[in-house]
Amino acid sequence: MLTLRAIHASYGPIKAISGIDIEVHKGEIVCLIGSNGAGKTTTLMAVSGIVRPDAGDLFFEGQRMNGVPAHEVVRRGICQVPEGRRVFPRLTIQENLEMGAFLRKKDFQRNLERVFTLFPILKDRRGQMGGTLSGGEQQMLAVGRALMANPSLLLLDEPSLGLAPIMVSKIFKTIKEINEEGVTILLVEQNARAALKLSHRGYVLESGAIALQGRGEDLLDNEEVKRAYLGE
Repeated sequence: MLTLRAIHASYGPIKAISGIDIEVHKGEIVCLIGSNGAGKTTTLMAVSGIVRPDAGDLFFEGQRMNGVPAHEVVRRGICQVPEGRRVFPRLTIQENLEMGAFLRKKDFQRNLERVFTLFPILKDRRGQMGGTLSGGEQQMLAVGRALMANPSLLLLDEPSLGLAPIMVSKIFKTIKEINEEGVTILLVEQNARAALKLSHRGYVLESGAIALQGRGEDLLDNEEVKRAYLGE
């Protein structure tokens, strides 16, 4: 479904990713793990069209995506849930979800019911302002907003960041449910153990390059991964 070939990206003179190759197959959950500054978020933003790669090729469902603007990336079926959730604090839950549906108005009601089935609390509080929600509730809203665009590929950037353990468990359970419904997922996550347990495959990024890759369960057993990311 998604192929990154020798992708380079920079912020001015600062090199963020250097020639990475990544593949995501239809129906998979694939995770990117690594330390802060390793290039994980930049990789997602290159896929979603927010960061334009300096070099390399990016393909989605067989179509070359280099230079495609972010709104067109969404139209083609890729949505990103940003780090920090970024809900609209002065809009209600309902209005936040409507913002996510700006390219999918035809399927609005069906997608809304899907989101409310995944997150019943959002339905109960649909008139509440986004900025008054807890961190976990805002994360649900951010995921729900992305699902309103009916993506075939969902990009998740640090979905567990700053959440209580019980909410982290709920978010990961929901990610698995979304995947089982047919949505392919590329996941960036600081909780390496939970991410690798959930994922079919994973990539380890170090200093903007792929250091390791493999099945999630194999990376969990890798001694280097254990020492660097699992605290073992």
